Amino acid sequence: MIIKPKTRGFICTTAHPEGCAKQIEQQIAYVKAQKKIQGPANVLVVGASTGYGLASRIAAAFGAGANTIGVFFDRAAEGARTATAGWYNSAAFEQAAQSQGLKSFSIVGDAFSNEIKAKTIDLIKSEFGQVDLVVYSVASPRRTHPETGETFTSVIKPIGEPYSNKTMNFHTGEVSMTSIEPATEDEVRQTIAVMGGEDWKMWINQLLEAGALADGATTVAYSYIGPEITHPIYREGSIGKAKNDLEQSAHQLQALLSDKGGRAFVSVNKALVTQSSSAIPVVPLYISALYRVMKENGLHENCIQQMYRLFSEHLYNENAKDANSLIRIDDWEMREDIQAEVMKRWAQVETDNVDELTDLTGYRQDFFQLFGFETEGVDYEADTDASVDIPNLV
Repeated sequence: MIIKPKTRGFICTTAHPEGCAKQIEQQIAYVKAQKKIQGPANVLVVGASTGYGLASRIAAAFGAGANTIGVFFDRAAEGARTATAGWYNSAAFEQAAQSQGLKSFSIVGDAFSNEIKAKTIDLIKSEFGQVDLVVYSVASPRRTHPETGETFTSVIKPIGEPYSNKTMNFHTGEVSMTSIEPATEDEVRQTIAVMGGEDWKMWINQLLEAGALADGATTVAYSYIGPEITHPIYREGSIGKAKNDLEQSAHQLQALLSDKGGRAFVSVNKALVTQSSSAIPVVPLYISALYRVMKENGLHENCIQQMYRLFSEHLYNENAKDANSLIRIDDWEMREDIQAEVMKRWAQVETDNVDELTDLTGYRQDFFQLFGFETEGVDYEADTDASVDIPNLV
Protein backbone atom coordinates (compact mmCIF):
# COMPACT_ATOMS: atom_id res chain seq x y z
CA MET A 1 0.00 0.00 0.00
CA ILE A 2 0.96 3.66 -0.30
CA ILE A 3 1.01 4.92 3.30
CA LYS A 4 0.08 8.52 4.04
CA PRO A 5 -0.39 10.24 7.40
CA LYS A 6 -3.95 10.29 8.67
CA THR A 7 -4.50 12.46 11.73
CA ARG A 8 -7.24 12.79 14.30
CA GLY A 9 -6.45 15.65 16.65
CA PHE A 10 -3.10 14.96 18.31
CA ILE A 11 -3.05 11.34 17.07
CA CYS A 12 -1.73 9.99 13.79
CA THR A 13 -3.57 6.76 12.99
CA THR A 14 -1.06 5.50 10.43
CA ALA A 15 2.69 4.88 10.58
CA HIS A 16 5.33 4.30 7.91
CA PRO A 17 7.70 1.34 8.42
CA GLU A 18 10.51 2.65 6.22
CA GLY A 19 10.33 6.11 7.78
CA CYS A 20 10.49 4.64 11.27
CA ALA A 21 13.42 2.43 10.26
CA LYS A 22 15.29 5.38 8.79
CA GLN A 23 14.91 7.33 12.03
CA ILE A 24 16.18 4.40 14.08
CA GLU A 25 19.16 4.22 11.72
CA GLN A 26 19.84 7.93 12.28
CA GLN A 27 19.64 7.62 16.08
CA ILE A 28 21.99 4.63 16.07
CA ALA A 29 24.43 6.50 13.82
CA TYR A 30 24.42 9.46 16.22
CA VAL A 31 25.23 7.28 19.24
CA LYS A 32 27.94 5.32 17.42
CA ALA A 33 29.61 8.59 16.40
CA GLN A 34 29.98 9.62 20.06
CA LYS A 35 32.44 8.48 22.70
CA LYS A 36 31.65 4.98 24.01
CA ILE A 37 29.57 4.92 27.18
CA GLN A 38 31.11 3.08 30.12
CA GLY A 39 27.74 1.85 31.27
CA PRO A 40 25.43 -1.11 31.77
CA ALA A 41 25.81 -4.66 30.48
CA ASN A 42 22.22 -5.97 30.61
CA VAL A 43 19.30 -3.55 30.40
CA LEU A 44 15.54 -3.75 30.80
CA VAL A 45 13.55 -0.87 29.28
CA VAL A 46 9.89 -0.77 30.27
CA GLY A 47 8.20 1.41 27.67
CA ALA A 48 10.83 0.86 24.99
CA SER A 49 9.19 1.56 21.64
CA THR A 50 9.02 5.35 21.34
CA GLY A 51 10.45 8.59 22.72
CA TYR A 52 12.82 8.57 25.66
CA GLY A 53 12.41 4.84 26.31
CA LEU A 54 13.40 3.95 22.76
CA ALA A 55 16.30 6.40 22.84
CA SER A 56 17.44 4.88 26.15
CA ARG A 57 17.50 1.42 24.59
CA ILE A 58 19.49 2.72 21.62
CA ALA A 59 21.97 4.57 23.87
CA ALA A 60 22.49 1.49 26.05
CA ALA A 61 22.86 -0.95 23.16
CA PHE A 62 24.88 1.05 20.66
CA GLY A 63 26.64 3.37 23.11
CA ALA A 64 27.58 0.86 25.82
CA GLY A 65 27.26 -2.42 23.90
CA ALA A 66 24.56 -3.60 26.31
CA ASN A 67 22.20 -6.51 25.87
CA THR A 68 18.61 -5.28 26.11
CA ILE A 69 15.04 -6.36 26.69
CA GLY A 70 12.31 -3.95 25.61
CA VAL A 71 8.76 -4.15 26.95
CA PHE A 72 6.06 -2.20 25.13
CA PHE A 73 2.40 -2.25 24.15
CA ASP A 74 2.11 -1.94 20.37
CA ARG A 75 0.23 -3.69 17.61
CA ALA A 76 1.19 -5.28 14.31
CA ALA A 77 -0.32 -4.37 10.95
CA GLU A 78 -3.68 -5.96 10.19
CA GLY A 79 -5.43 -5.80 6.84
CA ALA A 80 -5.47 -2.20 5.61
CA ARG A 81 -4.34 -0.92 9.01
CA THR A 82 -0.66 -0.18 9.52
CA ALA A 83 1.21 -1.24 12.62
CA THR A 84 1.88 1.36 15.28
CA ALA A 85 5.06 3.42 15.04
CA GLY A 86 6.40 1.68 18.15
CA TRP A 87 6.07 -1.70 16.42
CA TYR A 88 8.06 -0.49 13.41
CA ASN A 89 10.63 1.23 15.64
CA SER A 90 11.19 -1.95 17.62
CA ALA A 91 11.47 -4.08 14.48
CA ALA A 92 14.16 -1.75 13.14
CA PHE A 93 15.98 -1.71 16.50
CA GLU A 94 15.99 -5.50 16.73
CA GLN A 95 17.28 -5.87 13.16
CA ALA A 96 20.11 -3.41 13.84
CA ALA A 97 21.01 -5.03 17.17
CA GLN A 98 21.07 -8.44 15.53
CA SER A 99 23.39 -7.20 12.79
CA GLN A 100 25.79 -5.86 15.44
CA GLY A 101 25.83 -9.10 17.39
CA LEU A 102 23.99 -7.60 20.35
CA LYS A 103 21.65 -9.77 22.37
CA SER A 104 18.17 -8.28 22.48
CA PHE A 105 14.54 -9.33 22.92
CA SER A 106 11.16 -7.64 22.71
CA ILE A 107 8.05 -8.39 24.76
CA VAL A 108 4.69 -6.97 23.69
CA GLY A 109 1.97 -6.63 26.30
CA ASP A 110 0.57 -4.68 29.23
CA ALA A 111 3.57 -3.65 31.35
CA PHE A 112 1.20 -3.02 34.29
CA SER A 113 0.19 -6.68 34.44
CA ASN A 114 1.72 -9.38 36.61
CA GLU A 115 1.72 -11.68 33.57
CA ILE A 116 4.11 -9.47 31.58
CA LYS A 117 6.30 -8.88 34.61
CA ALA A 118 6.61 -12.63 35.16
CA LYS A 119 7.29 -13.27 31.46
CA THR A 120 10.01 -10.59 31.46
CA ILE A 121 11.64 -11.95 34.62
CA ASP A 122 11.70 -15.48 33.17
CA LEU A 123 13.38 -14.13 30.03
CA ILE A 124 15.96 -12.17 32.05
CA LYS A 125 16.88 -15.21 34.10
CA SER A 126 17.13 -17.54 31.11
CA GLU A 127 19.04 -15.18 28.79
CA PHE A 128 20.89 -12.63 30.95
CA GLY A 129 20.81 -14.02 34.48
CA GLN A 130 20.30 -10.50 35.84
CA VAL A 131 19.93 -6.92 34.63
CA ASP A 132 22.02 -4.04 35.95
CA LEU A 133 19.88 -1.18 34.59
CA VAL A 134 16.09 -0.79 34.57
CA VAL A 135 14.68 2.14 32.64
CA TYR A 136 11.04 2.92 33.42
CA SER A 137 9.50 5.02 30.64
CA VAL A 138 5.82 4.08 30.51
CA ALA A 139 3.40 6.64 29.09
CA SER A 140 -0.17 5.36 29.14
CA PRO A 141 -3.56 7.06 29.56
CA ARG A 142 -4.93 4.19 31.67
CA ARG A 143 -3.88 1.34 33.92
CA THR A 144 -5.61 -1.70 35.32
CA HIS A 145 -4.27 -2.54 38.77
CA PRO A 146 -2.91 -6.11 38.74
CA GLU A 147 -4.11 -6.87 42.29
CA THR A 148 -7.47 -5.08 42.60
CA GLY A 149 -8.58 -5.11 38.96
CA GLU A 150 -9.57 -1.43 39.15
CA THR A 151 -8.98 0.49 35.92
CA PHE A 152 -7.68 4.03 36.33
CA THR A 153 -7.75 6.81 33.73
CA SER A 154 -5.43 9.82 33.88
CA VAL A 155 -6.46 13.41 33.15
CA ILE A 156 -4.57 16.57 32.24
CA LYS A 157 -6.22 19.19 34.42
CA PRO A 158 -5.36 21.94 36.91
CA ILE A 159 -6.16 21.53 40.57
CA GLY A 160 -8.33 23.91 42.61
CA GLU A 161 -9.46 26.39 39.97
CA PRO A 162 -9.86 26.66 36.20
CA TYR A 163 -6.80 27.58 34.12
CA SER A 164 -6.87 29.80 31.04
CA ASN A 165 -4.01 30.64 28.68
CA LYS A 166 -2.92 30.62 25.06
CA THR A 167 -2.79 27.40 23.12
CA MET A 168 -2.14 26.44 19.51
CA ASN A 169 -3.57 24.03 16.97
CA PHE A 170 -0.27 22.81 15.54
CA HIS A 171 -1.95 21.53 12.38
CA THR A 172 -3.32 24.96 11.43
CA GLY A 173 -1.08 27.30 13.44
CA GLU A 174 -4.12 28.98 14.98
CA VAL A 175 -3.38 30.56 18.37
CA SER A 176 -6.38 30.86 20.69
CA MET A 177 -7.32 30.93 24.34
CA THR A 178 -8.23 27.75 26.16
CA SER A 179 -9.77 27.16 29.55
CA ILE A 180 -9.57 23.92 31.51
CA GLU A 181 -11.76 23.02 34.45
CA PRO A 182 -10.05 21.65 37.58
CA ALA A 183 -9.70 17.94 38.30
CA THR A 184 -11.82 16.27 40.94
CA GLU A 185 -10.17 14.49 43.86
CA ASP A 186 -10.93 11.14 42.26
CA GLU A 187 -9.42 12.24 38.93
CA VAL A 188 -6.24 13.22 40.75
CA ARG A 189 -6.21 9.84 42.55
CA GLN A 190 -6.59 7.99 39.27
CA THR A 191 -3.92 10.07 37.52
CA ILE A 192 -1.45 9.25 40.30
CA ALA A 193 -2.36 5.57 39.98
CA VAL A 194 -1.59 5.64 36.24
CA MET A 195 1.41 7.97 36.06
CA GLY A 196 2.92 7.80 39.54
CA GLY A 197 5.53 5.43 40.87
CA GLU A 198 3.54 2.42 42.09
CA ASP A 199 4.11 0.29 39.00
CA TRP A 200 7.81 1.23 38.86
CA LYS A 201 8.16 -0.01 42.44
CA MET A 202 6.29 -3.21 41.56
CA TRP A 203 8.75 -3.92 38.75
CA ILE A 204 11.79 -3.39 40.97
CA ASN A 205 10.36 -5.39 43.88
CA GLN A 206 9.46 -8.34 41.66
CA LEU A 207 12.87 -8.27 39.95
CA LEU A 208 14.53 -8.26 43.37
CA GLU A 209 12.38 -11.08 44.73
CA ALA A 210 13.19 -13.20 41.68
CA GLY A 211 16.93 -12.55 41.92
CA ALA A 212 16.85 -10.92 38.49
CA LEU A 213 18.34 -7.57 39.58
CA ALA A 214 22.12 -7.40 39.92
CA ASP A 215 23.86 -6.00 42.99
CA GLY A 216 24.75 -2.37 42.32
CA ALA A 217 21.98 -2.02 39.73
CA THR A 218 20.63 1.36 38.65
CA THR A 219 17.04 2.26 37.88
CA VAL A 220 15.79 5.51 36.36
CA ALA A 221 12.38 6.93 35.50
CA TYR A 222 11.60 10.06 33.52
CA SER A 223 9.81 13.25 34.49
CA TYR A 224 9.32 16.87 33.47
CA ILE A 225 9.06 20.12 35.39
CA GLY A 226 8.90 22.88 32.80
CA PRO A 227 8.33 26.64 33.01
CA GLU A 228 5.95 28.49 35.28
CA ILE A 229 3.55 29.11 32.41
CA THR A 230 2.73 25.40 32.19
CA HIS A 231 2.80 24.69 35.92
CA PRO A 232 -0.98 25.05 36.53
CA ILE A 233 -1.77 22.24 34.07
CA TYR A 234 1.44 20.29 34.51
CA ARG A 235 3.61 20.55 37.61
CA GLU A 236 0.85 21.92 39.85
CA GLY A 237 -1.92 19.97 38.13
CA SER A 238 -3.04 16.37 38.14
CA ILE A 239 0.04 15.19 36.23
CA GLY A 240 2.29 17.04 38.65
CA LYS A 241 0.81 15.12 41.57
CA ALA A 242 1.67 11.91 39.74
CA LYS A 243 5.21 13.13 39.04
CA ASN A 244 5.62 14.00 42.74
CA ASP A 245 4.64 10.42 43.53
CA LEU A 246 7.15 9.16 40.96
CA GLU A 247 9.93 11.20 42.58
CA GLN A 248 8.98 10.01 46.05
CA SER A 249 9.12 6.48 44.71
CA ALA A 250 12.70 7.09 43.60
CA HIS A 251 13.66 7.91 47.20
CA GLN A 252 11.96 4.71 48.40
CA LEU A 253 13.72 2.64 45.75
CA GLN A 254 17.05 4.25 46.58
CA ALA A 255 16.61 3.17 50.21
CA LEU A 256 15.69 -0.33 49.04
CA LEU A 257 18.61 -0.73 46.64
CA SER A 258 21.36 1.11 48.48
CA ASP A 259 22.22 -1.81 50.78
CA LYS A 260 23.64 -3.64 47.75
CA GLY A 261 25.14 -0.56 46.11
CA GLY A 262 22.10 0.08 43.91
CA ARG A 263 20.78 3.49 42.85
CA ALA A 264 17.42 4.97 41.85
CA PHE A 265 16.97 8.25 40.02
CA VAL A 266 14.40 10.40 38.31
CA SER A 267 15.74 12.23 35.29
CA VAL A 268 13.98 15.51 34.50
CA ASN A 269 14.15 15.79 30.74
CA LYS A 270 13.69 18.55 28.20
CA ALA A 271 10.33 19.32 26.59
CA LEU A 272 10.05 17.49 23.29
CA VAL A 273 7.31 16.69 20.80
CA THR A 274 5.69 13.42 21.80
CA GLN A 275 2.19 12.09 21.33
CA SER A 276 1.64 12.72 25.04
CA SER A 277 2.90 16.32 25.04
CA SER A 278 0.87 17.09 21.91
CA ALA A 279 -2.27 16.26 23.90
CA ILE A 280 -1.62 18.83 26.63
CA PRO A 281 -3.19 22.26 25.98
CA VAL A 282 -0.72 25.18 26.01
CA VAL A 283 2.29 22.86 25.70
CA PRO A 284 2.53 22.68 21.85
CA LEU A 285 2.74 26.48 21.67
CA TYR A 286 5.36 26.55 24.44
CA ILE A 287 7.45 23.84 22.76
CA SER A 288 7.26 25.63 19.41
CA ALA A 289 8.59 28.84 20.98
CA LEU A 290 11.20 26.90 22.97
CA TYR A 291 12.46 25.09 19.87
CA ARG A 292 12.94 28.37 18.02
CA VAL A 293 14.89 29.96 20.88
CA MET A 294 17.04 26.90 21.64
CA LYS A 295 17.87 26.36 17.98
CA GLU A 296 18.86 30.01 17.61
CA ASN A 297 21.19 29.54 20.59
CA GLY A 298 22.63 26.23 19.40
CA LEU A 299 21.19 24.38 22.42
CA HIS A 300 18.42 22.24 20.95
CA GLU A 301 18.56 18.51 21.65
CA ASN A 302 16.32 15.72 20.42
CA CYS A 303 15.51 12.47 22.27
CA ILE A 304 18.65 10.57 21.38
CA GLN A 305 20.93 13.52 22.16
CA GLN A 306 19.26 13.90 25.57
CA MET A 307 19.58 10.21 26.36
CA TYR A 308 23.21 10.01 25.26
CA ARG A 309 23.97 12.94 27.56
CA LEU A 310 22.04 11.29 30.40
CA PHE A 311 23.95 8.03 30.06
CA SER A 312 27.39 9.46 29.39
CA GLU A 313 27.41 12.44 31.77
CA HIS A 314 25.01 11.51 34.58
CA LEU A 315 23.91 7.89 35.05
CA TYR A 316 27.46 6.57 34.72
CA ASN A 317 29.29 9.68 35.84
CA GLU A 318 29.45 11.59 39.10
CA ASN A 319 27.79 14.76 37.86
CA ALA A 320 25.77 16.42 40.60
CA LYS A 321 22.05 15.94 41.14
CA ASP A 322 19.92 18.84 42.32
CA ALA A 323 18.79 19.37 45.93
CA ASN A 324 15.96 16.87 45.42
CA SER A 325 18.31 14.20 44.02
CA LEU A 326 16.94 14.72 40.52
CA ILE A 327 19.08 14.51 37.39
CA ARG A 328 18.41 17.73 35.49
CA ILE A 329 19.03 17.30 31.78
CA ASP A 330 16.43 19.99 31.24
CA ASP A 331 19.18 22.39 32.35
CA TRP A 332 19.60 24.01 28.93
CA GLU A 333 15.84 24.46 28.51
CA MET A 334 15.54 26.08 31.92
CA ARG A 335 18.48 28.46 31.52
CA GLU A 336 17.41 31.93 32.61
CA ASP A 337 18.21 33.58 29.27
CA ILE A 338 16.36 30.91 27.30
CA GLN A 339 13.24 31.14 29.44
CA ALA A 340 13.27 34.95 29.37
CA GLU A 341 13.27 34.96 25.57
CA VAL A 342 10.56 32.27 25.37
CA MET A 343 8.33 34.28 27.71
CA LYS A 344 8.95 37.46 25.72
CA ARG A 345 7.75 35.69 22.58
CA TRP A 346 4.85 34.11 24.46
CA ALA A 347 3.51 37.55 25.31
CA GLN A 348 3.65 38.59 21.64
CA VAL A 349 2.61 35.45 19.78
CA GLU A 350 -0.69 35.25 17.92
CA THR A 351 -1.91 33.49 14.82
CA ASP A 352 -0.55 36.13 12.44
CA ASN A 353 3.04 35.95 13.73
CA VAL A 354 3.30 32.35 14.99
CA ASP A 355 5.65 31.36 12.16
CA GLU A 356 7.86 34.37 12.82
CA LEU A 357 8.18 33.87 16.59
CA THR A 358 8.11 30.09 16.94
CA ASP A 359 9.36 26.95 15.22
CA LEU A 360 5.93 25.71 14.20
CA THR A 361 7.44 24.05 11.12
CA GLY A 362 9.90 22.12 13.30
CA TYR A 363 7.11 21.11 15.68
CA ARG A 364 4.98 19.74 12.87
CA GLN A 365 7.91 17.87 11.35
CA ASP A 366 8.81 16.31 14.70
CA PHE A 367 5.18 15.28 15.21
CA PHE A 368 4.92 13.51 11.88
CA GLN A 369 8.35 11.95 12.31
CA LEU A 370 7.01 10.24 15.45
CA PHE A 371 5.04 8.11 12.99
CA GLY A 372 7.72 7.70 10.34
CA PHE A 373 6.65 10.53 8.03
CA GLU A 374 8.53 13.59 6.72
CA THR A 375 11.83 11.73 6.95
CA GLU A 376 14.57 12.42 4.43
CA GLY A 377 15.55 9.52 2.22
CA VAL A 378 12.13 7.81 2.19
CA ASP A 379 9.94 7.59 -0.93
CA TYR A 380 6.45 8.16 0.39
CA GLU A 381 4.90 7.59 -3.05
CA ALA A 382 6.29 4.04 -3.24
CA ASP A 383 4.22 0.95 -2.58
CA THR A 384 5.15 -0.22 0.92
CA ASP A 385 4.51 -3.46 2.78
CA ALA A 386 2.93 -2.52 6.10
CA SER A 387 3.49 -5.99 7.54
CA VAL A 388 6.82 -6.07 9.37
CA ASP A 389 7.94 -8.75 11.80
CA ILE A 390 9.90 -7.97 14.95
CA PRO A 391 12.93 -10.28 15.27
CA ASN A 392 13.39 -11.81 18.73
CA LEU A 393 9.79 -11.13 19.71
CA VAL A 394 9.08 -13.29 22.75
